[in-house]
Amino acid sequence: MCMTVRQEKFAALLKSAVVIPVLTIERIEDAVPLAKALVAGGVRVLEVTLRTPVAIEAAKAIMANVPEAVVGIGTILNGDDLARAEDIGARFGISPGATPELLKAAAASALPFAPGIATASELMQALAHGFNLTKFFPAEQSGGIKALRALAGPFPDARFCPTGGIGEANAAAWLAEPNVVAVGGSWLCPAADVRSGNWAGITAMCNRAMKSLKPA
Repeated sequence: MCMTVRQEKFAALLKSAVVIPVLTIERIEDAVPLAKALVAGGVRVLEVTLRTPVAIEAAKAIMANVPEAVVGIGTILNGDDLARAEDIGARFGISPGATPELLKAAAASALPFAPGIATASELMQALAHGFNLTKFFPAEQSGGIKALRALAGPFPDARFCPTGGIGEANAAAWLAEPNVVAVGGSWLCPAADVRSGNWAGITAMCNRAMKSLKPA
């Protein structure tokens, strides 16, 4: 599949998801019940970040036990991380930023991928490697919606999944921007709820978010 088609399909997947929960899973035993709670609340596209030692095993457990979930790998920092995501059958990859080496590896990979960008120069590098869908990160700290609108002028074909500082209070404002396909965030799965096993609370939060944010 050519890069353009792959990017289009990835953008369509994120657009249908609306919100991508950013999951930092500390305990392997939390992985499956957390994913089930999210899916029960209408949130199916999940980003499991490589921020903990159990991340890869957690992603594999979700894929094996929660077939309704569409599992991607986040916090991809290099080619080795990208290869690990591919090896376990992840559906997509996301990075917080991008080195030339990572962009080159991702462009050569079959894995749908969204590199992280925060500036015009970083976006230009991503576009030069064929990535017109990127993660705007950290979104609020990098200038917020005003910064995103400024990028829309010189880069009208670029699309974004903003992440960082986005929550229930401002997600709708970000999603209203024409160059935003989805938003990412961890507010749907608060660490305290995960630690305490408050799966019903997570499902209720997801249901509320989907009802308020998903287009009619």
